[in-house]
Amino acid sequence: MVHEATIQELQAALDDGRLTSMRLTRHFLERIEAYDRRGPRLNAVLEVNPEALEIAEALDRERASTGSRGPLHGIPVLLKDNIATADRLHTSAGSLALGDCVAPRDAFLVTRLREAGAVILGKTNMTEWANFMTTGMPAGYSSRGGQVVNPYEAALSPGGSSSGSAVAVTADLCTVAVGTETSGSILSPANQNSVVGIKPTVGLVSRSGIVPIAASQDTAGPLARTVADAAALLGVLAGADPGDRATRASRAHARPDYTASLDPRGLEGARVGVPRAVFFERLSAAEMPVVAAALRALRDAGATLVDPADIPTARAVTDFRSDVMLYEFKRGLNRYLTGLGAASPVKSLRDLIRFNEARPRETLRFGQVLLLAAQSTSGLGAPTYRVSRAEDLRLSRTEGLDPLMERERLDALVFPGWTGAAIGAKAGYPSIIVPAGYTADGAPLGLTLLGRAWSEPSLIRLAYAFEHATRHRRPPTSVA
Repeated sequence: MVHEATIQELQAALDDGRLTSMRLTRHFLERIEAYDRRGPRLNAVLEVNPEALEIAEALDRERASTGSRGPLHGIPVLLKDNIATADRLHTSAGSLALGDCVAPRDAFLVTRLREAGAVILGKTNMTEWANFMTTGMPAGYSSRGGQVVNPYEAALSPGGSSSGSAVAVTADLCTVAVGTETSGSILSPANQNSVVGIKPTVGLVSRSGIVPIAASQDTAGPLARTVADAAALLGVLAGADPGDRATRASRAHARPDYTASLDPRGLEGARVGVPRAVFFERLSAAEMPVVAAALRALRDAGATLVDPADIPTARAVTDFRSDVMLYEFKRGLNRYLTGLGAASPVKSLRDLIRFNEARPRETLRFGQVLLLAAQSTSGLGAPTYRVSRAEDLRLSRTEGLDPLMERERLDALVFPGWTGAAIGAKAGYPSIIVPAGYTADGAPLGLTLLGRAWSEPSLIRLAYAFEHATRHRRPPTSVA
């Protein structure tokens, strides 16, 4: 009744008394102990909430007395370790420097989750500092949590940086989880772990209380086993936050219920572009037949494939070395650390660098090249930053995605795996990735649909129809 169950199935069982949130929460805590701490030792969960069972019990009493708050009432949710919670959990971004840090306040999205009745189950491991600490660090590694393991095959990368969240979902250590993305950090682990990931339009979901990289690209988003579960979670996460100016525009676009877009015939009449140049050139021989079958499935489900629909700036946008993240990271991290007050032993990026230098064996296994480079930047008024940001927008939006999608009247572009992550991230546009199958040796592969700003309802409709037609996802046997 519980294993691999969807939110809708769980809510039906909770409503008719076949299940309680307390039993469901205990089930996941037992699976975390069995498979994350022992068993295959996935290392996906950094810590569990010591108050989780107490919260679940209170939500059960509330359901019995006044009814359910909505689709997430009593549903356990795991959070990436860069999302602040003002409880007994720590928020460290995988760093030993913040390993004992208890945030003074909830992230805005955590407040929304609590109001929706979700049980905050714990924090997931991640690539340290969301993979913006150094170069050459393995995806899913942090000095605080060690290496996340892919449950499909230990030799496979778990993807990054929301690796723990994706592994926890696919291994059924939770129902749904929240990840974050600056460029690929939801799409990559979703691809590697055969789950659904939504990288929303920048500004749809608040970043307040989330350890930042780049304000122009950062967003949080759902990771789930089904499109329907991801849509249900997105409806709770989305919304305007007075503390995040980028969310002002979401007042006109955020929807409380994205499950209204679930349509098994949603691909009928859709126009989907296939950007062959650059993005499909990266496919391995093992991946090619999986992607070819996925494109056929889109066509068979009623979509018109515009093939090829090459992005004019594809090669330039992937080759251009942008400094936007370096500049924005320094400003954003300094503000975040200052806001922690007495909760944090480090107050700035400079303090963080010195903390690591004092403990090189523990913290600098792969160095801190990017932290040092960010520290050397001179502020957002620098010509280098302004040129890089303008080039990012020109190459991704105004001379890239926008004219192509307008000219061909496209509902979405389709990419193999997470290959389109960077262009979507620089544009601030949304993407959804859905399992598309497995290579002959069992490696998962996803299909990403990318749209214009605020097109989440359309992308969810298309992804759900593809999922409904193919039903590719199968759980990893190592945690069955």
